[in-house]
Amino acid sequence: MSIDLPPDFAQWLALREPADVAARSTELVDTLRAALPAHAAPLVIHDLGAGTGSLGRWLAPLLPGAQHWILYDQDPDLLARACAGMPATAADGAPVTVETRQGDLTRLTAAELADAALVTASALLDMLTAEELDHLVAACAEAGCPALFLISVTGAVRLTPADPLDDEVAAAFNAHQRRTVGGRRLLGPDAVDACAAAFARHGVDVQLRPSPWQLGSERAALAAEWFTGWLDAAREQRPDLTVDTDEYARRRLAEAESGRLGVLVGHVDLLALRR
Repeated sequence: MSIDLPPDFAQWLALREPADVAARSTELVDTLRAALPAHAAPLVIHDLGAGTGSLGRWLAPLLPGAQHWILYDQDPDLLARACAGMPATAADGAPVTVETRQGDLTRLTAAELADAALVTASALLDMLTAEELDHLVAACAEAGCPALFLISVTGAVRLTPADPLDDEVAAAFNAHQRRTVGGRRLLGPDAVDACAAAFARHGVDVQLRPSPWQLGSERAALAAEWFTGWLDAAREQRPDLTVDTDEYARRRLAEAESGRLGVLVGHVDLLALRR
């Protein structure tokens, strides 16, 4: 899998990190913590599509015991940032160590995950195809390790105050999320259901928890940036919307930048855990 990232992608990840932290399910982490093995050897955690390491920065301090994180991404600059930003200690003060692996995470095998106590990812599943997701789930199931996949989009969006164009733009955006790129048909907002079904086929239990972004005046910059990307993708999918949404865009951005726009972006967190 190869994804063309915008040049300011690291800035986008930094902007969204506080919203991701606020949204992620600590309830699923509590369940995971109770299921992880308790022994002196470090827990080996494979973090897929690590980006700048936001998930590791959040999760490592919530888990006890020594940990060794293996961060995967296709971008070496993002991996360098992620490695440098990882915490040095776990919840109980045990050491956290890190290594990075650059490459195509959709080709991971169960053998490569044989040492894994946990596989994690954040905001990744919607960028996979059904075949890629099935392959990833099969590798996790065969390796016998839990999987914690966080902040997966559901396609649900609610803007306040409401506008008649909101639903039309949302539908176009969701179609864009399901587009075909380089022969790959992306799952977009169908990814969570597809992932849960794939784990079920392997006899692995799945727990789901909502993890929506809730953006208001305290996250006005993120709301404005999110809205711009959301509308741009909708217009790319449906160019006929471009003229129809000019005034809509100006009005919504003015609301966002002044802190008057409320945005709820639906996400779901998933924990796959063999009982």
